[in-house]
Amino acid sequence: MTSLPRTVPLLTNATLPDGRRVDVEISGDEVRAVRAAGTSTPRTDAIDLTGFVLLTAPAEPHAHLDKARSWDAIDPPMGDLRLAIDSWVAYSATMTIDDIADRARAQALDMLGQGTTAIRCHVDLLRGPDPLRGVHALVRVRRELAGLIDIELVALCSVDIPDATIDQALDLGVDLVGGAPHLAPEPFVELRRLLAIAHRRGVGVDLHTDEGLTGVPTLPEFARIVRGWPTSMPATAGHCVRLGTLEPDALAEVISEVLASDIGIVSLPITNLYLQGWNDPVSTPRGLTALRTLLDRGVRVGAGADNVRDPFNPVGRGDALETASLLVTAGHLTLTEAYAAVSSGARSVMNLPMAGVAIGARAELLAVRGSGLADVVANAPADRFVIHAGRLVAQSTVHRSIALPTPVPSEPILEMR
Repeated sequence: MTSLPRTVPLLTNATLPDGRRVDVEISGDEVRAVRAAGTSTPRTDAIDLTGFVLLTAPAEPHAHLDKARSWDAIDPPMGDLRLAIDSWVAYSATMTIDDIADRARAQALDMLGQGTTAIRCHVDLLRGPDPLRGVHALVRVRRELAGLIDIELVALCSVDIPDATIDQALDLGVDLVGGAPHLAPEPFVELRRLLAIAHRRGVGVDLHTDEGLTGVPTLPEFARIVRGWPTSMPATAGHCVRLGTLEPDALAEVISEVLASDIGIVSLPITNLYLQGWNDPVSTPRGLTALRTLLDRGVRVGAGADNVRDPFNPVGRGDALETASLLVTAGHLTLTEAYAAVSSGARSVMNLPMAGVAIGARAELLAVRGSGLADVVANAPADRFVIHAGRLVAQSTVHRSIALPTPVPSEPILEMR
C-alpha cells in the first residue's frame, strides 16, 4: 500500500450516485474539473476508481470522543439517559488526560478510516478537581491529527459548571459553547446562561436540546435568543427528540422559529433509538426528531453517530453509512436524503465550506466499492479511499475467501399423471 498521506491530482472512472461515470481533477484542496470518464490525460499518480462510488466525504456533527470506547471499562447498566449520565459521572472522576486522549485518538482515526474527514466533538467539563482534563486531552488530539482530519470542539457544560470554567475552556481552544439546558432544574435559566456566555465571547453554540419524549420544548426560546446573531456565531440544536412527539400545529410553530433563526438541527439516530422509550414497552416510540417535517420545511438538517460504545450507546461503528442506514429504516428518509444528512447536511450545520464532486468544492471525498448509493448504504463495504483536503489520508482493502458449494446432481423431474 502507498505511504500516506499523499497528494491526489486525479481520480478516474468513478461512479457518482446518479449513475454518471466521471474523472475528477483535484488541485490543492479543491476540485478543479469533472469530466466524462476516460477523457482525462492519463497520469501514473491517478487513482482508478473503477467499481467504486464516489461521494462527498461524511462529516460528524455531534461526537463524544472523550466518552468513546469506555463501555467495557465502565460496564454500566443498560437503560435510559439518566442511568447513562450517572454511570458516566461516576467513571469520569477516575479518568486521566492520557486515558481520554488515547480513546479519543483511536476513535477519531477509526472514523477517518471509514471516511469521516471532519468531526465536531462535545467534550465534558468534568466535575471535581481539574474539570478541564477532557479539554486538555481533546486539544492535544486535535493538534496531533491536524492535516488528517478537522476537529472542532464544543464545551459540554452541566448546570453546576461555573462560567469561569467555561471561559477557561474557550481560552484553551474550545470553539463553541454547549450544554443540555433541558436537564437542568430550571431549563430556561440554564439556556439563557449558556447563550449569554457565547454571546459575550462572540462564539457559536451547539446545545443538546429537548432530548426527551415529553416536557416543554426549549428550542423556541433558543431560536428567539440567537435570532440576528452573525454567521460567525452559528447555532446548532442536537437531538431535538421532543419535536418527534409534538402535535402538528405545535411542531409547525417550533419549526417556524427555527427557520427564522436558521438553527441547524442534528439528528442522532443510533443513540436516541437506544436511550429513548425504555418506559414505553408497548408501541415504543422511535425517539427521533421530526426529520420529514424538518426537511420538507427547509431546515438545515445533519445527522451523526453521537456516542460509540459508551454508557449512552453500547454499540455503534462510528461509520456514517451506519447512520445513513438508520435514517432510512427508522427515519423513513430516502437514500439520497439520508446520505446528504451525514455529508452535505452535516457540513452545512457545522458551517463548513461546500465539498464534493463539483468544480470549486473542497476535495473532501469518499470512494466506496459498490454499484451505487443503495448498495453502498446497505452493505457498507470496507473497501474505501478517503480524501481530505485533496490528499489521500486513508485506504482500506478487504480480501475475502469463501468456500465453493459442492455441486449437487439435479433431481429427475417426475411428471404428474
